[in-house]
Amino acid sequence: MAECPVTSVPNADVSASSQVYKRLDSARVMPLEERAAAFLDLLAAEEGGPGVSAERRREVAADIAARGHYEHTEEELLWGCRFAWRHTTRCIGRYFWKQLEVRDARNAASPAEVAEHCVRHVRDSTNGGAVRSMVTVFAPRVGPRGWRIWNHQLVRYAGYRSEDGEVLGDPAEAELTAQCLRLGWSPPAARSRFDPLPLVISPPEGIPEVFEMPGDAILEVELTHPEYDWFHSLGLRWYAVPIVSNMLLEIGGIQYPAAPFNGWYMGTEIGARNLADMGRYDMLPEIAAKMGVWERREASLWRDRALVELNRAVLHSYQIAGVRIVDHHTASRLHVRFEEEECAAGRPVTGRWDWLVPPVSGAASPLWNRSYDPTEYSPNFFVQTQAWR
Repeated sequence: MAECPVTSVPNADVSASSQVYKRLDSARVMPLEERAAAFLDLLAAEEGGPGVSAERRREVAADIAARGHYEHTEEELLWGCRFAWRHTTRCIGRYFWKQLEVRDARNAASPAEVAEHCVRHVRDSTNGGAVRSMVTVFAPRVGPRGWRIWNHQLVRYAGYRSEDGEVLGDPAEAELTAQCLRLGWSPPAARSRFDPLPLVISPPEGIPEVFEMPGDAILEVELTHPEYDWFHSLGLRWYAVPIVSNMLLEIGGIQYPAAPFNGWYMGTEIGARNLADMGRYDMLPEIAAKMGVWERREASLWRDRALVELNRAVLHSYQIAGVRIVDHHTASRLHVRFEEEECAAGRPVTGRWDWLVPPVSGAASPLWNRSYDPTEYSPNFFVQTQAWR
């Protein structure tokens, strides 16, 4: 399969659209009027997009001049969110960017309303296991502060840190768990490794509030193995949908600090990272011992053998539960198709190699020998400081 030349030549001039992208590259530092104009140019150039009238351009410029701000139409919000997914350099699932559903929740006016929309997002994106890619957009930031969802994802498990430093649950969530407890959250009396965290919502002005996630909104998958009957005794499970909720959505200079979004899981996210990382659930030694392959010599590759079987268990369990998931080999091939489509459309293909190459069997992925321009174009989802800091 031929490699698109754009993957190895940063900002290649492949068509007139590259001129638009040169402006989008610096869109985060330009004045708002120029950022808005660059976004409208991108929207106007999009084949099959809604187009942009001269009247709309004048309206946006007038709003910025009069108020220092402008509001996106529903179509601008829809395409802006889809562009943001298309530009996300760390996502291997961008082939499906045109399928993203956008929920406009900009009128949510209280933490309770925001939490209600978040719960609805969990239910609707889960869709009984037929996972739908979705983003819910709350009001933009106008002043120095905006709406914030403190959670890294709308569903994640608590990490209870004891005085000796040991963590029951997910160590990655120990800090947020401590914040939840400080804010008055009452965890289950019998704490476990897989207690869903509550939602923490803070308004632009005012104090954060804590909302329990309804148990019936969360679809979880109990992990079993296609061959090892003992695997279920490990008591492992994971939730169905990864809904990232702590990133900043930026469209045409307008910032949305609360915009939870999701695709669906690639199996290695669970089996090679969440449950396997030494800084997370660190399950490989126990699995290797159960398999009878654990030994002190790293050269025996006991970690690798346990890692493969853990990933087999994840894919097997989600498939028999009817929950949408993709293996890393299929995801890699789909990303190559995404690159080819972007190249054919005259757009630069961007990416972060360290995120795109799967954490299992990386050299077997068609992405292994490719190079990527890591430029983050606007619109995009950007990392922002944790809300409690």
